[in-house]
Amino acid sequence: MDTATVAVLVDAALVGSLAGAARRLGISPMVATRRLAALEQDLGVRLFHRTTRSMSLTPEGEAFLPYAQALVEGELAARANLRAAKEGVSGTLRVNTSTAFGRKLIAPIIPRLLTSHPALRIDLELNDSVVDITGTGTDLAIRFAEPRENSLVARSLGISPRILVAAPSYIEAHGRPSTAADLKEHACLSLSGTSRWPFRIGGRERQVPINARFSASSADALHDACVHGAGITLLSHWNVREDLLDGRLLRIELQDAETDDHTIWAVYPTARLVLPKVRMFIAELELLLAVNYPHRR
Repeated sequence: MDTATVAVLVDAALVGSLAGAARRLGISPMVATRRLAALEQDLGVRLFHRTTRSMSLTPEGEAFLPYAQALVEGELAARANLRAAKEGVSGTLRVNTSTAFGRKLIAPIIPRLLTSHPALRIDLELNDSVVDITGTGTDLAIRFAEPRENSLVARSLGISPRILVAAPSYIEAHGRPSTAADLKEHACLSLSGTSRWPFRIGGRERQVPINARFSASSADALHDACVHGAGITLLSHWNVREDLLDGRLLRIELQDAETDDHTIWAVYPTARLVLPKVRMFIAELELLLAVNYPHRR
């Protein structure tokens, strides 16, 4: 089946007219009409109800449309992959992630990626809110919770351990909590809207109430407040690794509870057209996390 002919059906269904489909495809309305007629003759069914003012899909057209879209998208994907294989990883890669993850893990690997792929450009958007990646034209988002949108593809990249930390000045003034219940007696620094932290107690996940003296929408704000002695916070290990090594923060371990880990997800709009630049970036992040956090603690 000729995909150029099928593309007329797909675009006409999208814009609601053959003239509009012709403009999108760069052909004349007469050619579009002939191609649609040839497709209907080939299939032996009428695909559109047409009047002088409007056109709409017939039941047969509606049934065939998903297959037509898959055929057209498949050809586009094949052509894009062949072009990318010939040219190498190229173009602008638009990535969205949290401010802290972008600064601490992604930014340091950018020079190497740009050197390895001279035709690649990277646009890194740092945002602590969940963005609409389809509406903003984002190629890839890195998230710390599995997305709820059924229209998106989510792929697990690896594990991000979280730990409790506090500054030496806070521990000197207020001591260390020994159990999960002790957290209610300490100043806790949490993400906005969070009044409980997840722990594994007795092999089961439990939500433990905390005394949230300070909250913020950004993990960076919690990190900075914690370093300056404001209280105890729960952050990803990669976010505080250098502070632990330098002694700016100390790890707090509870006798009866273990901190729960994050799963890091790569989220992208579709599995049908995953460009080489996206595959490359996902592979780099998988390797980065596998090297740093090969196993759950």
